[in-house]
Amino acid sequence: MSDLKSTAEAFFEACETGMGAEGCAPFMHGGATFSAQSEPIAEIATLADYCDWMKGLLTILEDGRYEIKAFAIDEARGHAVVYGVFTGTHTGDGGPVPATNKTTASDYVYDIVFTEGKISHMTKIWNAPWALNELGWA
Repeated sequence: MSDLKSTAEAFFEACETGMGAEGCAPFMHGGATFSAQSEPIAEIATLADYCDWMKGLLTILEDGRYEIKAFAIDEARGHAVVYGVFTGTHTGDGGPVPATNKTTASDYVYDIVFTEGKISHMTKIWNAPWALNELGWA
């Protein structure tokens, strides 16, 4: 297994299970950036902050889990691309409204960029309105 693949897989697992910035830190540069063209996360600029956002989300969607549908490594360009489906039910305290007990199954893609073996940037591609509607948040 390539170093990029093992790092990307370990980061993905840490991020998607709510380990936050602290749990994801071994896999990314301290100044790793983040971008997304999705309303709830559009203002997040660092990967550490995104990891903490995921950690918080899992306190609201307590049963949150992911399923990887595809995982690709482009060694020449230093990228990993992960396509997954995140499923969760709003049962926890928090969020924009009281617990709705509604569930989302939301497709998303991470484009993970590596510099010198660690993550330097990640872009999340996500149709947030779909997920928010399913959860009863919109």
